[in-house]
Amino acid sequence: GNYHAVWNLFGDSPTTDSVGLVAEDAVKAFGAMMLSGPILCGFTQTINDWYDRDLDAINEPYRPIPSGAISEAEVFQQIYGLLISGVSLAIGLDIWAGHDWPVIVLVATIGIFLAYTYSAPPFKLKANGWTGTFALGSSYIALPWWCGHAMFNAGTITSQEVVLTILYSIAGLGIAIVNDFKSIEGDRELGMNSLPVAFGVDTAKWICVGAIDLTQLGVAAYLYSIGELRYAAILLALILPQMFSQLTFVQDPINNDVKYQAAAQPFLVFGILTTAIAIGHHTF
Repeated sequence: GNYHAVWNLFGDSPTTDSVGLVAEDAVKAFGAMMLSGPILCGFTQTINDWYDRDLDAINEPYRPIPSGAISEAEVFQQIYGLLISGVSLAIGLDIWAGHDWPVIVLVATIGIFLAYTYSAPPFKLKANGWTGTFALGSSYIALPWWCGHAMFNAGTITSQEVVLTILYSIAGLGIAIVNDFKSIEGDRELGMNSLPVAFGVDTAKWICVGAIDLTQLGVAAYLYSIGELRYAAILLALILPQMFSQLTFVQDPINNDVKYQAAAQPFLVFGILTTAIAIGHHTF
């Protein structure tokens, strides 16, 4: 990958020649994070809230749309504003990165497609617990990873990295299930076959934590197998606090969902970052 001083923690020598390059890289990273996070994640959340307004009227009637806090016109202003901003920023980042073809626009387009098909009929991937949660999980993990890497050096994205991130997205599937526990009543009433509805709370909670833990343990084993022992150990250390938080979560996943995400998700995110640094550090 593209090794720079801020991430190359265990490199043999500095990898940037000047403060200017470090600053430029920081701005590039910020641009990729803005695209993946507030803009396109915001687009996804807003379009999901719009198509879930009847569901939220049952599960969470206090949310902005079912409560009437914002109008339909304001919702679509947000949707189109975020969509146009996201596509425009993706184009700008591709130009800045000097790509021969629009890699970041392609990644953004995949994300926009998943966001729409996840929420909107006739696709509504979220109506099926497996397809919906994996689509969400890949949007959390694989797509931001690809965007960040492409911002610096799209030509060094390897097939191993693509497969790894797609498989890592199974952990994102588990995180998506956490969000489904609070919506069981409305999901069942409106025919949404989320995993807690399909399998029941007791089975779904183990699918949830199993997807999160086994995926990360598998990634740690993979890093160990390719000789990145230090990063494998760091990732393992970041998995353990998540498992500790799950002891409380599995006792009552409906009431402990927010508490679990607040306690465990930062460790998941730092685990993804650790894996990304390891893959960038490794020569395939």
